[in-house]
Amino acid sequence: MAGDVTQLVTYVVTSLTEYPDDVKIVVTESGDAIRFEVTVNADDVGKVIGRQGRIIKAIRTVARAAGAVDDRHVDVEILG
Repeated sequence: MAGDVTQLVTYVVTSLTEYPDDVKIVVTESGDAIRFEVTVNADDVGKVIGRQGRIIKAIRTVARAAGAVDDRHVDVEILG
């Protein structure tokens, strides 16, 4: 299951960025929780966060919905 959510988050983030090769996602699993720490090129941070955080909120919502299928808590953080 974590693989499906990982592919989803990777696809969405790389689709938004101008430098998709610079996208790095670290996945940490503990119990029923999955945490994604996303690092992107400095020029792409604003594109991933969006105005007033709308884009990252949407990414988090979709990832949490995908994780809810298997009763997993999903958290997505942008590190820069």
